Amino acid sequence: MAIEPTLKAFELRDRVSDPERLFILFLYDRQVTGNLQKELGTIEAWVQTYPRDWQAWGVLGGWGTRGTGQYERGIQAAQETIRLNPDLPFAHEALALHNLCLGRFAEAAAALQRAAERKLEIPHLLVDRYYLAFLKGDKAAMNREVDRARGNREAEDWMSHNQALVLAHSGQMRNARTMWHHAIVLAQQTGDREKAAIYQAAAAVCEAHFGNRAAAKERARAALELGKGRDVKYAAAFALALSGDGSGSQRLAEDLAKRFPEDTPVQFEYLPTLRALFALSQKAPLDAIERLQTALPYDLAMPGTAFFAKFGGLYPVYVRGQAYLEAGRGREAAAEFQKVLDHRGIVLADPIGAVAHLQLGRALVLLGEKDRARSAYQDFLTLWKHADADIPVLKQARAEYARLR
Repeated sequence: MAIEPTLKAFELRDRVSDPERLFILFLYDRQVTGNLQKELGTIEAWVQTYPRDWQAWGVLGGWGTRGTGQYERGIQAAQETIRLNPDLPFAHEALALHNLCLGRFAEAAAALQRAAERKLEIPHLLVDRYYLAFLKGDKAAMNREVDRARGNREAEDWMSHNQALVLAHSGQMRNARTMWHHAIVLAQQTGDREKAAIYQAAAAVCEAHFGNRAAAKERARAALELGKGRDVKYAAAFALALSGDGSGSQRLAEDLAKRFPEDTPVQFEYLPTLRALFALSQKAPLDAIERLQTALPYDLAMPGTAFFAKFGGLYPVYVRGQAYLEAGRGREAAAEFQKVLDHRGIVLADPIGAVAHLQLGRALVLLGEKDRARSAYQDFLTLWKHADADIPVLKQARAEYARLR
């Protein structure tokens, strides 16, 4: 439902039945304010008042719980939805995804298998199977999901984007760029500019993480020409901040703050992370750490970028690790980067899942733990054994590792 109909429904909320009123209140906070805590309060009241309403349990198992990191509650809600309506594919998908976020890969696989046994299929299930196979290192299973997506107008561009993320995760940016081009073209052909924009923004963020500053800026600006949504602007701002365009990034951050004063991801993840990056660019790591304090309760939440586009999870944690590193506080930095590595089901194929090994190695060097540092560098270089040789972060890693040997 678009925002305008939601606003109209909100105005008329006292003229409808009670369940309809609760649905409107939920939708208003989901699509208009972005206040996930208020949304969850509405849904909890809904399920308590109407405990046999599968729709209420279904939305409780959705982004409200994922976006606040309440994965256990999401699992309970998904299980109750399935009990009430076993043929609802999104309930099975929610059960799988919440388990994936908690690192319970066997339970996620079981949920996906039960959906398959009931012959349920939606693109979300296909993508979940793809990432479960990725996390297990099962390339044959990944390829099967790619084949299933081919020719599917609802799934092919999304799968191409996720393939690009997986390629970027191993430093194969030339191939990733080709895959992103395919995803962006397909999305534009269907008239979905916002989807094309988030793909372009994801590519910009990856380029920025790897030190390809010019490419990151170019892609960030291209993304903003395609879409103006919350997540596109955040990703573009993140890429610009990492790539040295602080003024451009700050303009986007100010716009987010103005447009989304109640939005949970914006206020507790996006803005703290961007402001921390601004502080780091000013060589003020302690200020960066302070600015990330408000993000702490949402460290393990699924941000808006990860809800569909599957990148951006644990960015407050990763940037906090960078701040500790620049402050010379190796132990705290190591703990943050280890947190990234310990939550693969949230990070998925985001590049920080690979680069965190390198950052952990740097933190361990600060601590004087050279054997463990060498092991962390080796983990990164093994993941990037097929990486493009000209990526700046790879050149830096090889030079640093050589000095450790």
